[in-house]
Amino acid sequence: MEIDGYIAIGKIVNTQGHRGELRIIPTTDFPERFKTMNRVHVNQNGQLAVLEVEKAYPHKSFFILKFRGIDKMNAAETLKGCYLLIPKEELMPLPDNTFYIFDIIGLKVFTTDGRCLGEITDVQQTGANDIYLIDRESQTPLMVPALKQVVLEVDLAAGKMIVELPAGLED
Repeated sequence: MEIDGYIAIGKIVNTQGHRGELRIIPTTDFPERFKTMNRVHVNQNGQLAVLEVEKAYPHKSFFILKFRGIDKMNAAETLKGCYLLIPKEELMPLPDNTFYIFDIIGLKVFTTDGRCLGEITDVQQTGANDIYLIDRESQTPLMVPALKQVVLEVDLAAGKMIVELPAGLED
């Protein structure tokens, strides 16, 4: 999720105990970042606030965060449902030829012969490989597997992707 130059890395889902700790569901591929963070932005009712991280530790499939100045459960409850955000500049670097989902959404998709298939509107994560959903205006969305033999080129600067579709995929 992207909000005006910020990227969501977690969602506050509940309080943890009665001393102001919060339970976070990571929405990042790098949840270990919570252990070393000093501050994070929180979008609360459309307002961005900077919170200082006092303590962070993993707990089951969550991370528990304690913010400086939030010392009671009632104060922590006001943050339930908020997203934790970081500026795009603080994103973890990715290996070559890998991209963040928010970079992929919105790309125009072309075949190797230059035919425009449409625009990527969503990315489904299936476990085996991602699936790009391409809006084709008057037709049903095209589901293109994110495989090296299918996705030949991604040019973020030009806003396009070149694909070679497997036989029968467009039918």
